[in-house]
Amino acid sequence: MTRIGTKMIVGKMIMGAVMIAMLAGTTGANAATHFEKTHPRRTEVNMRLANQNRRITTERREGELSRGQARELRTEDRGIRGEERFDASKDRSHITKGEQRRLNRQENAVSRQIG
Repeated sequence: MTRIGTKMIVGKMIMGAVMIAMLAGTTGANAATHFEKTHPRRTEVNMRLANQNRRITTERREGELSRGQARELRTEDRGIRGEERFDASKDRSHITKGEQRRLNRQENAVSRQIG
């Protein structure tokens, strides 16, 4: 085999390996993204926030909360959600158990204010 023929074969092999690596990397990223979006700790925190928002709406409709109180509670909830997103951004979209406990304590405080 000639030098040019050998270089072409080696070049094709390298190109094939690069393409396989790119495809494998893409598939792994999609799987991780799905897991990151549905991480159990994040899901729990976000479900609690959604539930508290429903409770605020219900209490507001029933006249238990004034417009200003509802606005303040929603502002606190948005702050908690922002903290959750910030915490998740530091660790591949996950939150640690300690971060989850801190967020839950904050949610408990807002929950007590709802009634």
